[in-house]
Amino acid sequence: MPARQPPSRRRFLEQTVAATSLAAGVAARRVAAPRAGPPGPPPASFLDILRPPDAVVAQTDAAFLTLGATGAARWEGGGIVVTTDPGAAALAVGLEAPGVPVRRLHLRWRGDLSATRLLLGDAWERGYGDLEWRGFVPDRAMPWYCALWNGRLAHGYGVRTGPAAFCFWQADRDGLSLWADVRSGGVPLQLGGRRLDVCDMVCRPGRPGESAFAAVHMLCRLMCPAPRLPARPVYGHNDWYAAYGDTSEASALADAARIVELSPAGDNRPFAVLDDGWQPGRSPSQPLPGVWDRGNEKFPDMPGLAARIRGAGARPGIWMRPLELPADAPAAWTIPRQGAMLDPTVPEVRHKVAADVARLAQWGFDLIKHDYSTYDIFGRWGFQMGTALTREGWTFGEGAGRTTAEVIGELYDTIRAAAGEALIIGCNTVSHLSAGRFEMCRIGDDTSGTEWARTRRMGVNSLAFRGAQHGAFYVADPDCVGVTAAVPWQLNRQWLDLLSRSGTMTFVSVAAAALTDAVRRDLRAALALAATPQPLGEPLDWQAGVWPRRWKLRGREVDYDWIGPEGVDAP
Repeated sequence: MPARQPPSRRRFLEQTVAATSLAAGVAARRVAAPRAGPPGPPPASFLDILRPPDAVVAQTDAAFLTLGATGAARWEGGGIVVTTDPGAAALAVGLEAPGVPVRRLHLRWRGDLSATRLLLGDAWERGYGDLEWRGFVPDRAMPWYCALWNGRLAHGYGVRTGPAAFCFWQADRDGLSLWADVRSGGVPLQLGGRRLDVCDMVCRPGRPGESAFAAVHMLCRLMCPAPRLPARPVYGHNDWYAAYGDTSEASALADAARIVELSPAGDNRPFAVLDDGWQPGRSPSQPLPGVWDRGNEKFPDMPGLAARIRGAGARPGIWMRPLELPADAPAAWTIPRQGAMLDPTVPEVRHKVAADVARLAQWGFDLIKHDYSTYDIFGRWGFQMGTALTREGWTFGEGAGRTTAEVIGELYDTIRAAAGEALIIGCNTVSHLSAGRFEMCRIGDDTSGTEWARTRRMGVNSLAFRGAQHGAFYVADPDCVGVTAAVPWQLNRQWLDLLSRSGTMTFVSVAAAALTDAVRRDLRAALALAATPQPLGEPLDWQAGVWPRRWKLRGREVDYDWIGPEGVDAP
């Protein structure tokens, strides 16, 4: 990327729609919706995991211990007990290890999976343009859930949302494995006398006539019995990709007026979100202030600004980074690892986070976007986590008595409770721990207001392969359309068209200089769709590539050209 272009948010940190005709060249034709047949006996290609596993292994610092079955649903060995209690809809995994530190559990089900052609897994937090259907890669970690496609049916396996462990699947022709990482930071869990409810596993056989996408969506619904969803579609403006932090009260009010002018009339008002840049100390020379109790010199009156945005006809929203380390934070507040941030196990830290979030809601912001917490806890982005998750040897200030998943769940509960009636969107949050707690979740890494290739890689890929989570886990946020002169509109308008018809969130970042008459017409058409409920869009050729071109949207098949006749740009 040329040096003159603003970086992505991640790089920035590391360096200091009648919308059926909206997109030019987008062809639409009627297609019939597939009809799923009634449930029946599971097909022979389906491996039932709602039964005792064929093997259970516990990993400690010293060894991998194969546990012996001491009952129909109990395995023991080396002071460790694992239980797998079957229920009508899930298999509950429990762990007891009063004197033995445990790293991971490995549960194995044997069966013939040789008919499988393609497999799909999820991501630890966001997608990074790396999601796709693949053939067998036996050591591939598939976080949270996996789908196995045999050419006719997509069978699904997963853990329910809100587990007490970081769980991933592995598959080969001879069976299926679940790994449950119960570590506390980078050290084994010291459970003591308590019993850990590790996770609840679910599975679902594919049904005749059902598309692979429909099967994955139904699996997601099965994994999250009680999603927390907003009452109306969420759409609007976020200033990041138009301004990259160079904002002020005046620009925020101009953005609010602009999105109101572009949005339809009615009760469902658009959001106008202030992203990174409003907080005290925010500057290239001081990028980590960690203070959220006032605005900087360009934002002198935050409650007043929220009121003025509302008065302009938009709903005010705001960004924050809850675990950012203030300069005056006591040493005991920090996570004891390199690149430390605030430690969410410290009671005073949780009190600070709660007070900061509550303050934003009290100022009058109806949407609170919290960011970076996965990176700030693990010291790694999702694509760097793999099966290691974080570096070895560190744990939280409270000690190693709780799993990392439990610690993160408590942080999320703290944020949710403090926000009151405000909607919450998690960015760089753990997807499976966000579901049921937050109304919205960013499903992919940052798109761009300067680089089309990044929007295509992060936006299109994430929407295609994680859109099935929309409405099942939360409202899915595939990220913004960066409406700037730097991105060719003939490409970007297709992204706008897809977002507005997909049924997911539609947010735009609009630079005033890019608002030609044609762009303005396209935005108005798209936002008119985004403001009203839409059926969930379905990628039709997602098993053939990473940027699906063919989509079923609002009952019609739509073809997009994400690349153009000249091919992709040079890396």
